[in-house]
Amino acid sequence: MADTAPSPAGSRTRVLVVAILASFVAFLDGSIVTVALPAIGEDLGGGLATQQWTVNAYLLTLGALILLAGSLSDSFGRLRVLTWGLIGFGAASIACALAWDPGILVIARAVQGMAAALLVPSSLALITTAYGGPARARAIGTWTAWTGTAAIIGPLLGGILVDWATWRLIFAVNVLPVALTLLLMLGL
Repeated sequence: MADTAPSPAGSRTRVLVVAILASFVAFLDGSIVTVALPAIGEDLGGGLATQQWTVNAYLLTLGALILLAGSLSDSFGRLRVLTWGLIGFGAASIACALAWDPGILVIARAVQGMAAALLVPSSLALITTAYGGPARARAIGTWTAWTGTAAIIGPLLGGILVDWATWRLIFAVNVLPVALTLLLMLGL
């Protein structure tokens, strides 16, 4: 599918699912990490500074780059920028899960935030390209509801993963939806 071509109904549904999954991981990661901070600090050390920068590195890069990412999406194409974001987000998630040092975790979180900045505007732009009129409003409402759900699910899922396994899974859990999203994007 070209970035500006109208989409048949089945393709539009797949675009919506791709957009939801792509932004879902970005919003999930913003909230899932909060409940794991004590476990991260205990395992990696670094005290309160490590915990603060684990959150701040992600949020600062996401917030600082989100407008630039929207411009990149307009310039290079929504699907291309979304693909870059997904690959970067997946790789940074793996780096976070494998971090052996607080500095490595903070750097990986910053990269993850940069990649997340590519995901959110690109996913919304996909929806606005594929849908028009009242269908666009419904699609954006659905996208918004699911991304909001990610922020709610994050602390619950994070708590379960930290209590039953390890804090590292809060980052590794991103790999499956990222891979699924990339798979769904084939042929769009």
